[in-house]
Amino acid sequence: MPTPEPPTLLTHDWSMGYPMTLRSVRLARLHVRRRLTMWQWAGDIDDAVLVASELVANAVRHARVVGHELWLRLAELEHDGLVVDVSDPLRVFSEADVEPDGEGGRGLLVVRHLTAELDWFLRADVGKTVRARFAPNLNLNLNLNPHPHPHARGGTAGCPAAPPLPS
Repeated sequence: MPTPEPPTLLTHDWSMGYPMTLRSVRLARLHVRRRLTMWQWAGDIDDAVLVASELVANAVRHARVVGHELWLRLAELEHDGLVVDVSDPLRVFSEADVEPDGEGGRGLLVVRHLTAELDWFLRADVGKTVRARFAPNLNLNLNLNPHPHPHARGGTAGCPAAPPLPS
């Protein structure tokens, strides 16, 4: 029986609704950059802004329904993981084929390349949520000398100490 992974702790959570217009893409970029900067998120903020922008743009272009808006959510997880959710009123997720000489479908390719996971799920009330997840940084407690000798002074275990610098 596999051991279940421990739950991931939520560090920060923010969401906002936007009208289904192309102006919302620029506004979402500004909000994501500002929010992640305020949180002092250690991941690549430019990548997160680009991913949020692409997902919002897709919702505006492909899921516009009169009387509805889209929702953008950022959730920072422990170890600087990040979830970017974009919810819209359509209950389908169309993965556009990439046209060799065209523009269509390239945004999702970029999102897939920059994130650890891209998925979608239906919402209970209306529509769907597209979720992009940035992997946590598991190298936060990197120990540069994982096996030091308990009595070593100065250098690495088994290596002589560095000579003193000339004065």
